[in-house]
Amino acid sequence: MGAHVRYGPMYGPDLTFLGVPRCTLSDPDSYADADVVIIGAPFDGGTSHRPGTRFGPMAIRQACYLPHDGSRPSLALRVDALQDLKVYDAGDVEMFSGDIERSLKALESAVYAVAESGAIPVVLGGDHSIALPDATGVARKLGFGRVSLVHFDAHADTGDVEFGSLYGHGQPMRRLIESGAVRGDRFLQIGLRGYWPGAETLSWMAAQRMRSYEMTEIVVRGLDECLTEAFGIATDECDGVFLSVDVDVVDPGMAPGTGTPEPGGLTTRQLLDAVRRCCYELPVVGLDVVEVSPPYDHAEVTSYLGNRVVLEALSAIARRRRDAAGGPPWDPRQPLLDGR
Repeated sequence: MGAHVRYGPMYGPDLTFLGVPRCTLSDPDSYADADVVIIGAPFDGGTSHRPGTRFGPMAIRQACYLPHDGSRPSLALRVDALQDLKVYDAGDVEMFSGDIERSLKALESAVYAVAESGAIPVVLGGDHSIALPDATGVARKLGFGRVSLVHFDAHADTGDVEFGSLYGHGQPMRRLIESGAVRGDRFLQIGLRGYWPGAETLSWMAAQRMRSYEMTEIVVRGLDECLTEAFGIATDECDGVFLSVDVDVVDPGMAPGTGTPEPGGLTTRQLLDAVRRCCYELPVVGLDVVEVSPPYDHAEVTSYLGNRVVLEALSAIARRRRDAAGGPPWDPRQPLLDGR
């Protein structure tokens, strides 16, 4: 048996997400008991405008004012996800921005290895091109067409050929549907807005029976009503849900550190509440958080948002499992100091 070598990070020191234990992807024994494995995807070779998301995984891992002690008790959910779940950090996948196909293939193998072990892969991006290997890796485990996708984003990411390439951060959702990994009619997009794509791409999306909630519809109907409707679709004839969160779904006034900012988005509070609902109410089998670009950030606010999206997701998963095991269910109206 050869030695198992941990690759660690591509950029910066070998820090784990808020101090959780390390594991090594080439050594399945190091995460055999894992509930969640965090993977860094430091890749911005698919960006169409502003780069910098290769520094996103490290920024998300360390963006916190509390000690990096592997513990984060959630006031809202009364769990400590980093303690109640077995969470490991596998470091980064080697992703050379000059070779997008090789890089995406390496990430897919890493995600599949985690999914195959029975753990939930949580991928820190990186630009949104990584959603293709992320969701594909999970679908290889659960079955093509058996995983629905809930996608928070300002952009549909359903472009065809951009800059002469089939791969990039504006195209992963089309590639996922074309490959059969995710069904078009089990693809839910939330927060779209702005001035892209054009009529031809929208017609393709309609033909796939995708469901996209544009911000105007969310404003008129309310985010909660739209989410409830989306959840009903996501759980129909599918065994699990992959959650893909592009931070540019949030208004750039609250999340400036991203490559393609589009005014008029969700608030940070809306996104965190929505992610909590997704991971508490749905059988989430994979998650990625993408498009955090530290060079364009201000006072680390976007990195902090990415960190809290991960924590909110993990806390909701921990609470969902606790409630499924019996005992009093979570009640958001319960007073904080009631001892529960």
